[in-house]
Amino acid sequence: MKLLIDIGNTRAKYAVVDFEQQEQASGTVEVFDKSLLDSLMARFEFRAAILSSTRGSTAAEEQILREAGVSTLVLSAATPLPIGIDYRTPETLGRDRIAAAVAVAEQYPASNCLVVDLGTALTLDLVTADGVFRGGAISLGYSNRLRALHEYTATLPLCAPIMGETEPLSLQGHTTCEAIEWGVFHSILFEIEGYRGRLEANFADLRVIVTGGEAKYFEKQIKNAIFAERNLVLTGLNRILEYNLAQNATTEK
Repeated sequence: MKLLIDIGNTRAKYAVVDFEQQEQASGTVEVFDKSLLDSLMARFEFRAAILSSTRGSTAAEEQILREAGVSTLVLSAATPLPIGIDYRTPETLGRDRIAAAVAVAEQYPASNCLVVDLGTALTLDLVTADGVFRGGAISLGYSNRLRALHEYTATLPLCAPIMGETEPLSLQGHTTCEAIEWGVFHSILFEIEGYRGRLEANFADLRVIVTGGEAKYFEKQIKNAIFAERNLVLTGLNRILEYNLAQNATTEK
């Protein structure tokens, strides 16, 4: 069994995958701690694990895994990858962005792909047909845009995300909450569509791959897009771990 751990900006996700790539267990928690690892180890025997974090230090999680005797790969800028990275500051590149790019490159080989991850932040990253991550853009996520309008103004209310319907939403809200809800929704939609439009001028047959916890709000609005599984990052982590295990096996021979 392999243990995949993705520590995101707000929560941690994990999955247990066997060597036939079948998921045996998964979940989302506030913190990946010893009690959770113990409960997983009571059910599974791990050959290897991969740990990725966008929060910074993984010292606590590394110690838990090390003390349990689990061989762990910590994803970093120095980790060998099955894709190329065209980025001037790879040490600052979000591990979740790397993992999502790896997953997309594996699932859509020889394709130009725009990876749209709708979560705490909105990221739009380009993976080209030659299997290279070419960088992208980062902006505020959906819920955080709504929260920012409320917290950084004197009177604007805190409004909730809305589910985009099949028909386009009106561009004119007739209450303050409508103006906020529809304005923020369209700001993200137009951002994605504008980014895609610019890229399509230079990259033929561009695929748009959408993932992330807040992707569900846009499923009926983003045209000609592929809505991937929400755990695309975990899929990429699994691929990175497999790649490194294979590399190590070759070296040992």
